[in-house]
Amino acid sequence: MSIAKTFLGLLEAGPSHGYDLKRSYDERFGHDKPLAYGQVYATLARLLKNGLVAVDGIEPGEGPERKRYVITQEGVADIAAWLEQPERPDLYLQSTLYTKVVLAMLTGRSAREVLDTQRAEHLALMRELTRRKLDGDLADQLICDHAIFHLEADLKWLELTADRLDDLATEVAR
Repeated sequence: MSIAKTFLGLLEAGPSHGYDLKRSYDERFGHDKPLAYGQVYATLARLLKNGLVAVDGIEPGEGPERKRYVITQEGVADIAAWLEQPERPDLYLQSTLYTKVVLAMLTGRSAREVLDTQRAEHLALMRELTRRKLDGDLADQLICDHAIFHLEADLKWLELTADRLDDLATEVAR
């Protein structure tokens, strides 16, 4: 996810301090990976340098002075263009898991064990996400659903690959 684009979107709603941007980001998007303060201020410095945000005011704080940032017209245009562009779907054409299956076969190890281990990992994560959905707000539920649907697709692939291991072994042996 683009932190810079997210900050632009948050700033379009109104001016904000770096601390408040971090808090908004973490609450809405950073449940599993909150931003470090250094990342916040480095991102704001880049946005400022690129003319996408401006300093709207400086206030004294308990520590260093607190800058209030505001989005510029260039920033509004940038976030609008980004929101209009569809995301490229991840195709996973260079799957690490597929590589592990083939390498297990090439090295005389059990490809089925690789698949079984991965299946167990996927199922454990699905259970964790399902529990998180029960206690979460709507945003958490939607994020968890997205992840669960991807895990379900991966599980289908694991099953299909397990069913084709004999054919794959023949191909790998060539």
